[in-house]
Amino acid sequence: MATFVELPLELPPDLVHAGLGVHGSAGPHEVFRLPHLWQLHLYGYSGTLEFGGTRHPIRPGHLSLVPPGTEVHFHYDAPRCEHLYAHFRLPGDGERRRLPAMQDAGAEAAVLSALLRQTIAAGAQSPARASAELWTVLWRTTGLAEATETPSGARHPALRAAMAHIEEHLADPLSVPGIARAAGVSHTHLTRLFREDTGHTVVGYVRRRRMERARHLLIASTLAIPAVAATVGIPDLQAFNKTCRKELGASPRAVRRTGGA
Repeated sequence: MATFVELPLELPPDLVHAGLGVHGSAGPHEVFRLPHLWQLHLYGYSGTLEFGGTRHPIRPGHLSLVPPGTEVHFHYDAPRCEHLYAHFRLPGDGERRRLPAMQDAGAEAAVLSALLRQTIAAGAQSPARASAELWTVLWRTTGLAEATETPSGARHPALRAAMAHIEEHLADPLSVPGIARAAGVSHTHLTRLFREDTGHTVVGYVRRRRMERARHLLIASTLAIPAVAATVGIPDLQAFNKTCRKELGASPRAVRRTGGA
């Protein structure tokens, strides 16, 4: 049965130390605990992590999170085993994120490894940056859990890729075939994924995201309306006005004047 931990992440972590751990040379078994610090490990070897009465298989690309004060038992399958680690405090006390104590980072392992190496490099020069890098690691770790928590709640990788592409290119011309190419699927398959997950067509979803960004800019900034229109990929003012009325229920000027109320 999976073991879970809860992390408060509304504040950046207080990083105490990060580095490359080399283990196994002193024997195939180690026991230790950090009384006041969280442990994060990203593994490059095979073995077993045991704590709280549960054994967690370790494989390359797996990531573990262990709460402070927890006694851990490591069993190594080789005389030299390396993992990237971070030891840190979490000062927040608000909403907590529930994560598996051990999970496979999959395709994200390379990204997390790069971020942890940046954390290590920044540690001696800029503690604030090192904490920021680690904070990014922790938030990306929550994404791993959200993507694999349950089959019904999982979002298809192609859909996530398409949504990310849309967010990055809202100011550019967007076509369904182009978005599908960026996501690595056919436009028919992508249309079905959007329908099933969001209830919108791809075009409808793009329009909604453009208008959500436009609403934010109209209310929160003094950016000129033509510039707002260009920023959300609808540079034709007549088309922008029409879309704004359809999606937001008012003209751009009215949205700005009333604050979207």
